[in-house]
Amino acid sequence: MISISSVAKKLFILALVPLFFACGGPEAPKRVLVFSKTMGFRHSSIETGVEAMKKLGTKNNFLVTATEDASMFNEDSLKQFAAVIFLNTTGDVLDTYQQAFFERYIQAGGGYVGVHAATDTEYQWPWYGKLAGAYFLSHPRQQKADVHIVDSTHPSTDSLPAVWNRFDEWYNFRDINPNIHVLAKLDESSYEGGKNGENHPIAWYHDYDGGRAFYTEMGHTEETYSDPLYLKHVLGGIKYAMGDKPLDYSKATSMIVPEENRFKKVILDYNLDEPTEMAVLPDESILFLERKGNVRLYKEEFGKSKVINTFDVYTGQEDGMMGLAIDPDYANNHWIYIYYSPAGDKPEQHLSRFTFDGETIDMESEKLLLVVKTQRDECCHTGGSIAFGPHGNLFLSTGDDTNPFGNGGFGPMDERPGRSAWDAQRSSGNTNDLRGKILRIKPEADGTYTIPDGNLFAKDAPKTRPEIYVMGNRNPYRISVDQKTGYLYWGEVGPDA
Repeated sequence: MISISSVAKKLFILALVPLFFACGGPEAPKRVLVFSKTMGFRHSSIETGVEAMKKLGTKNNFLVTATEDASMFNEDSLKQFAAVIFLNTTGDVLDTYQQAFFERYIQAGGGYVGVHAATDTEYQWPWYGKLAGAYFLSHPRQQKADVHIVDSTHPSTDSLPAVWNRFDEWYNFRDINPNIHVLAKLDESSYEGGKNGENHPIAWYHDYDGGRAFYTEMGHTEETYSDPLYLKHVLGGIKYAMGDKPLDYSKATSMIVPEENRFKKVILDYNLDEPTEMAVLPDESILFLERKGNVRLYKEEFGKSKVINTFDVYTGQEDGMMGLAIDPDYANNHWIYIYYSPAGDKPEQHLSRFTFDGETIDMESEKLLLVVKTQRDECCHTGGSIAFGPHGNLFLSTGDDTNPFGNGGFGPMDERPGRSAWDAQRSSGNTNDLRGKILRIKPEADGTYTIPDGNLFAKDAPKTRPEIYVMGNRNPYRISVDQKTGYLYWGEVGPDA
């Protein structure tokens, strides 16, 4: 008989430890963040759902951290998690800084799981809407409905019956991302209140911006979180979202938003005469316009701005110097664009290109790209912002050139004789007129422009202007364009906006 002393046993076990790990011992369990902050309606099932996610983690070898603290959305915290579950979140739950950190997390290969009201979240953040796959539109009363499994090969659906009849609160959706891979859809003939038609998605997944996203609409009621089939469904989505690769932040493209205390406020000048638009040049000098005709230049060595050019402009109503933009290739061509109201008898606005040498605008270099016909008998609504977007496309906002005052209770569609200036049907509602629109064109080197694909009307459509990108506006006074996504934002300004 061979005996081993207690000391020898310990030495023997210690000797096996490195061999055990060298042969592929168990890895540390993955971590999942369950986020359930609400800034709108709060589901009573949230606490039950959180406990269900924790139990799933215990049974399936992943660790669950539950929080409603949005400050967890920072790089150091998110790096710990293989997936983030938005469990019945509602409203604007993340600030600008946290949104950027979450974008970077997904771009690094992170996973997202959205449950039920996750689509009733962050309506002002289009990136999130694309990630979630859709936005909530409405819902009828809670009732039973038939869920048809479209793809039974995914881990979230491989345990489900082909037709799954269950009770829940069934969402109708808007802004459905066309790139989602639908796993299950609702049979709208099996319940009352469906608005998405024959193809009403109810669960889906897709790769998005470097990461993985899974969403299930089901999950309103407390009873849902004790349903074994539902729990298998969610577990499969979580496993998909966690993936099998570590995060790689070298692939993240969203910029971290700097803290506000990193900025210093510098006053460029005082007592300006109706400044309208400004643009920052590559050397960090600044051009800006005054509505009544002045172009001003600020340089740090000046200490304040100075007038470098004065345009002869019509300043009645709201007209004058309205829009300014720098060409995307300014470093090589020194082109700037100005939208203004030339003085004279012709009631019109001009979009023109000029050459700027860093000190003054060469007025003789003007290339007139586009003319917008207007009226100068009555006020108001000029619009006039210009901005470049991706692919060198130039956006221009135009007001509806319609008087919002003294219309005797009429809306902006006064068809009475002599009241055309109160009738926006001739402008923003007219497909063959450039007013009350946001236009999109592609400036060319010779001073002309072409029409990009994807504008509102086909290039050869009768009684339309192909420059129109958005129509039906009152006074889109200032616009901006997200250079990465191409999303367009604008604000309507005016006493009636």
